[in-house]
Amino acid sequence: MIKNVVFTAAAAAMIAGATLAAPLTAQAMTCQDAAKMKYPESMKERMMYKRDCKKAFKASEGKEGPLTKMRMKSSS
Repeated sequence: MIKNVVFTAAAAAMIAGATLAAPLTAQAMTCQDAAKMKYPESMKERMMYKRDCKKAFKASEGKEGPLTKMRMKSSS
C-alpha cells in the first residue's frame, strides 16, 4: 500500500514537472503585430518600426547574411 502511494506521488510529481517545463504554445508577437499596436493610425511609422524590428531580430539571431557583411566592409 505504501509503495503504491509513493509511486503515485512520484508519477504525479514527474507529470507536474513535465508540464512546467513544456514550451508555451502561444505564438510570439510578430514585428507587424507590434507595429500595429504601437502605431495604429500611421502606416509610414508602422513600416519604419517593422523594418527596425526585423533588423534587430536578425541581428540578435546572427542571421545577417552575406550582403550585410559586404555593406559593413564598404562602409568601414
